[in-house]
Amino acid sequence: MIRIQEITAVVKAAAGLMSLSGFDIMQKGTVANLVTSSDIAVQHFLTERLGRLLPGSGFLCEEEDVQELAHEYVWIIDPIDGTANYARGLSDCAISVALEHKGEIIAGVVYSPGRGELYTAEKGGGAFCNGHPVHVADRPFEAGIICTAMSTYRKEFAKACSDIIFDVFMECNDFRRFGSAAIELCLLAAGYADLYFEMRLQPWDYAAASLILREAGGFICGFDGSHPSLRKASLVLAASSEQGLSRLLATVHKHLPSLPY
Repeated sequence: MIRIQEITAVVKAAAGLMSLSGFDIMQKGTVANLVTSSDIAVQHFLTERLGRLLPGSGFLCEEEDVQELAHEYVWIIDPIDGTANYARGLSDCAISVALEHKGEIIAGVVYSPGRGELYTAEKGGGAFCNGHPVHVADRPFEAGIICTAMSTYRKEFAKACSDIIFDVFMECNDFRRFGSAAIELCLLAAGYADLYFEMRLQPWDYAAASLILREAGGFICGFDGSHPSLRKASLVLAASSEQGLSRLLATVHKHLPSLPY
């Protein structure tokens, strides 16, 4: 089996394509949903190199509708998570690569060259940032910071997001919005944040970071309390404690009797 160091080497090499100037910016359906030529170049590089690392593996990728799922091993890839930030020159963007084996994430890498942060995890092996172990914080809910967003791509869900965020905000310390789910979940893993809520994310947004978070002692779930789907869009909640996750889930269910998509 390949090692996390080998995956990391591929991801760091791919990050060189993010630094190239003169990239093109395009829209994917709405003005808020952007893709750049760098996204596509990074994804092509990753699929080619990771496919060589693990022959016969499949892929689930954000760009160009790459879905090759009938394999024992599947790479789940977001070539640039936080494309809107990247397109504007903001540093909060990252390459996210997860390796799934028979429905379970067994390795995850989230690399943000702009922040200088490389998060890695293997199942059962702990979580690390730049080679140093990380762990979730031990703060009470009332002292916690929640990372969240307002459903940018599906603004019809914004009112429900606002109601949920308001209720949590009134019980916790404050909220933050970085524009990259992968980075925000890793910040929770490293103890900088404590809670997380997004109405609708795709598997490539959270697959790698979900393992990093769990290996750091954190908790993550979807609308029904189980792990968010690795095959379709999910509501995603995360917390540094099981009790915090339960409080978040209760707040979501207060405003959403059922998932609205």
